[in-house]
Amino acid sequence: MTVAKKLAITLKRSMIGRPEVQRVTLRTLGLTKREQTVTHEDNPAIRGMINKVKHLVSVEEISE
Repeated sequence: MTVAKKLAITLKRSMIGRPEVQRVTLRTLGLTKREQTVTHEDNPAIRGMINKVKHLVSVEEISE
């Protein structure tokens, strides 16, 4: 049985002054405040969203 990996995504930089597309992406990920951390399953859709805002977030892989 394979263990599904999860990603811990932390917002490191503010959304203020960022384009609307990036703000919507961050809100879709569940991030609304600086230093807030959310966990998501590791899948291509989440990886694509992270790639759009990679300069604003930090990502850690966690296994459960």
